[in-house]
Amino acid sequence: MAGRAQPRGPAAAAPGLLPLLLLLLSAAAIIPRGDGQNLITEDVTVVEGDVATISCRVKNSDDSVIQLLNPNRQTIYFRDFRPLKDSRFQLVNFSNSELRVSLTNVSISDEGRYFCQLYTDPPQEIYTTITVLVPPRNLVIDIQKEIAVEGEEIELNCTAMASRPATTIRWFKGNKELTGKSEVEQWSDMYTVTSQLVLKVGREDDGVPVVCLVDHPAVKDLQTQRYLEVMYKPQVRVSQNYPVQGLTREGEPLELTCAAFGKPQPTDMRWLRVDDEMPQHVVVSGSNLLISNLNKTDNGTYRCEASNAVGKSHADYMLFVYDPPTTIPPPTTTTTTTTTIPTTITDSRAGEEGAIRSVDHAVVGGVVAVVVFAMLCLLIILGRYFARHKGTYFTHEAKGADDAADADTAIINAEGGQNNSEEKKEYFI
Repeated sequence: MAGRAQPRGPAAAAPGLLPLLLLLLSAAAIIPRGDGQNLITEDVTVVEGDVATISCRVKNSDDSVIQLLNPNRQTIYFRDFRPLKDSRFQLVNFSNSELRVSLTNVSISDEGRYFCQLYTDPPQEIYTTITVLVPPRNLVIDIQKEIAVEGEEIELNCTAMASRPATTIRWFKGNKELTGKSEVEQWSDMYTVTSQLVLKVGREDDGVPVVCLVDHPAVKDLQTQRYLEVMYKPQVRVSQNYPVQGLTREGEPLELTCAAFGKPQPTDMRWLRVDDEMPQHVVVSGSNLLISNLNKTDNGTYRCEASNAVGKSHADYMLFVYDPPTTIPPPTTTTTTTTTIPTTITDSRAGEEGAIRSVDHAVVGGVVAVVVFAMLCLLIILGRYFARHKGTYFTHEAKGADDAADADTAIINAEGGQNNSEEKKEYFI
């Protein structure tokens, strides 16, 4: 056993103890295994290279001798004395009720049954088992293609070498767990596990890590990963810079921009008009297309193409030129406004009603003014008429009275004047 002194048995003990040890070993060889009803021990599981602790305990001690033997039934410790010259075994505790021994730098060759013996009448014996775990020596991912093309299937293999027991391999792509196919090979006491994963890659997998993770009792968080590198043809997108509102009218300018992304980055980009020639007044500058003055003949589909080492892609822009906006003078009652799509016709009924109301008020005001003016004129004519009539009456009534010498004569003259007045009045009428 490498790094371990070979046991020499009782012959390596001190000369004074040689007869006693020979006697005990001879007795141990013929002691039948009892039920160990007064002995307690536990199995030990240890990772290779670590420390294993073996404990032999007595439930009811009667000062009987306790000893520990290895799988070859060689005495490791007799009470607190170590006959076996292997310095990896060290006494941790000794009393009448316990013998505890540590074994450092454990290896696979140390695995097996270790015996605790108690020299009672009849003698008792019980064993404990040391199990040695060996983590994988190496964890490697091999990938079929370092650089894959979108849509291809690639094969990845993850190998965990020389473990004990056989390990379990799990696959992850990003945060998603995938299922692989595992094969186990055994070499002596060791196991080598290889897991195969077949993966169809897309452009979304570029730069994503593929993780190979190990489940094993001897190790935690043991994993390795590879980043996928996927090539894919361009993604093309056409955007309209002007007009901003999106409506293309006759007489206005149009500016389009083409953007392309791929792996490798596209190096060839061009504009063309589908099913027709490109108009002569169209200006193409790199990824931009400019039409300074749109007209109906520009209608059609304009395509931006981009290509790289993987393939070619395109994006289309369908141009439809609308009529320019027009303004029609509003009529007396109705106003109609015409624009491009969507076409909107506005009937200004509110303006019409307002105009009608204004006309009605003007007419009513005019009529009222005429009526008032006519009444005023009529009143003036009637006033002049009555004023003239009354003056004539008084004149005839007093005629002859001013020249009378006395009152009687005046009355007589007045009466005569009345008669004359009546005659004149009748004549006047």
